[in-house]
Amino acid sequence: MRIEVDFARCEGNGQCVIDAPDVFELDGDDNLIVLNYEPPREHWAQVEAAVRSCPKRALAIAEGSEGAA
Repeated sequence: MRIEVDFARCEGNGQCVIDAPDVFELDGDDNLIVLNYEPPREHWAQVEAAVRSCPKRALAIAEGSEGAA
């Protein structure tokens, strides 16, 4: 799994931080910081929830090195 972010769409609403705090955070100006673009499997469900809940649809999931079959 690899996280993709459309930073032009992201408004820093922080829903992803609520859903996956080990993967996302906001800086002091509410800019999104992705802590790990290829999170470990134990965080995948949280990342999927964050993608679904993003109000601006700025997050997506692509296959990464860990997710390749």
